[in-house]
Amino acid sequence: MMLELQREKAAQMQQVLLKEQLSNIYSDVTLTARSLDKLYNFADCAGLHLIFGLNALHRNPDNSWNATSALSLLKYSAGKKYNISWELGNEPNSYRIMAARSVNSSRLAQDYTLLKTLLQSVRFYSRANLYGPNIGRPRKNAILLLDGFMKNGGSVVDAVTWQHYYIDRRVTKVEDFMKTRLLDTLSEQITKVLKIVQTHAPEKHVWLGGVGPAWAGGTNNLSDTFAAGFLWLNTLGIAAAHGIDVVLRHSFFDYGYNHLVDQNFNPLPDYWVSLLFKHLVGPRVLAVHVAGLQRKPRPGRVIRDKLRIYAHCTSFHNHDYVRGSVTIYIINLHRSRKKIKLAGTLRNKTVHQYLLQPFGTEGLQSTSVQLNGEPLRMVDNETFPELKPRTLRAGRTIAMPPVSIGFYVIKNINAYACRR
Repeated sequence: MMLELQREKAAQMQQVLLKEQLSNIYSDVTLTARSLDKLYNFADCAGLHLIFGLNALHRNPDNSWNATSALSLLKYSAGKKYNISWELGNEPNSYRIMAARSVNSSRLAQDYTLLKTLLQSVRFYSRANLYGPNIGRPRKNAILLLDGFMKNGGSVVDAVTWQHYYIDRRVTKVEDFMKTRLLDTLSEQITKVLKIVQTHAPEKHVWLGGVGPAWAGGTNNLSDTFAAGFLWLNTLGIAAAHGIDVVLRHSFFDYGYNHLVDQNFNPLPDYWVSLLFKHLVGPRVLAVHVAGLQRKPRPGRVIRDKLRIYAHCTSFHNHDYVRGSVTIYIINLHRSRKKIKLAGTLRNKTVHQYLLQPFGTEGLQSTSVQLNGEPLRMVDNETFPELKPRTLRAGRTIAMPPVSIGFYVIKNINAYACRR
């Protein structure tokens, strides 16, 4: 009965949010103690850590942040001993558009400094983490805002957050989700953000505080399908290679079409990609050299690779593999099969293959996934299917089917970088 009520409520809320988005007029929502209890209990039961974004648009006549309700929330949460980290606002560079109210970098820094003072005044949260400023896509205005914020108040945050969405919701073609030029935008933007942070506070960690295939809720039958998985896995690979510590995915459920689960709580393609990533990929990043891709472009031409290969130490939490194992994950955007031959110390080692392809007649626009040819479905409401690898004999060439995603664990390689 609870599931049915949640589905009905979710469908109603989605219509409300879509109407507000199209009209650009937004209603206020009051967060009650009961709703906070539900939110925290969900995170706690799922083994997740809750980062709560406080309302930054509750302001005084002089445009300073009105922290009255935030302080009440902090005191209530402290009384419940809720282990929460905090953030203030969302995409402050867009306040003028969304709320007809702008906040400059100096004011934003003052707001965060005030929040830090409030946290320190509530004994339970005196050492709580504070993240921000969660700017939007780092274009000119957002970059200027981040630069000023880091200069005036960057010292108060424990990690610098920002958001990236590849495309807008007006995109209607599946081919747009596979453009290499689009995939490369993330690397360019990470470079911009890191340059600013390293100038003012080189010791600070940088997080992707919000990411999804498309902004404004995404596009139905595209950003919730297998095609979006290329953007998602590309995000994880590029972020790791640049030293981004944490990637926060938008969104798990409810509004829009960037979901990880559908309205019936069944996992969508990006969920299965995420599950395999967490299952197989550790945080230690390894350099990759692909001989066939290291070629010089002709004058005036940029080579944008449709075969993207990343390597990490295999997750230490996966007890199916001994320490020293290596996980390679590959995105093949080609419309043809591609062969990859492992070289050097990787040669002649047994490889476990986890190959993801769309399942069903919809092709790349399918919301179902197959692993090594077998469809992935929940066994029941609480039981995941077994993620079975296919063993490739030692020395065998890896054959990536067209437009597919693959995770490959090289077993028993005893890689020096992956032993500890």
